[in-house]
Amino acid sequence: MAGTVYAKRYSQAIFEIALEKKELDKWQSELKKIADLARNSALMAAMENPKFPFNDKVKLLSEQLGDVNQLTLNLVYLLVAKGKLSLIGKITEEYQRLLDSHRGIEQADVLTTVPLNDTDKLKLAERLGAISGKKVVIKAEVDSRIIGGIVAKIGGKLLDGSIRNRLETLKRELSGVKG
Repeated sequence: MAGTVYAKRYSQAIFEIALEKKELDKWQSELKKIADLARNSALMAAMENPKFPFNDKVKLLSEQLGDVNQLTLNLVYLLVAKGKLSLIGKITEEYQRLLDSHRGIEQADVLTTVPLNDTDKLKLAERLGAISGKKVVIKAEVDSRIIGGIVAKIGGKLLDGSIRNRLETLKRELSGVKG
């Protein structure tokens, strides 16, 4: 939970800097680059090793990241110094959410029992866009536990049209009926 709070704080600060400097897309791509780099377990082990000198960590990271903005490097160094480089994935996700919100785009996390094709995603995005009043981008996942139907989380709202939810509702209603 504390990690999420830190990630939101860092991403908010980064977003404000990017907005001020008119470098929203540049920061987006550089954060993704860092997040991709942080998926390397050997590199992360070195960054989290207290016996590995900070200057060596800095050198290794600057070599791995290549040509990035100095402010981006400073962010990475700060995260390493505070032992929070593992938060970069959450920071990147939160930055993307802020960027999308700034651009009038809403992310929708959607669960279905079968994979959605592009046509289905477009239709669903249009319907959810009509509900939210914003352009919607679908992030779809498959989860057979919902049995059928769809579960969508958009803008802090949960729309549960799954068969599983309907069966649970029916079960509660029937158990409350005296026979």
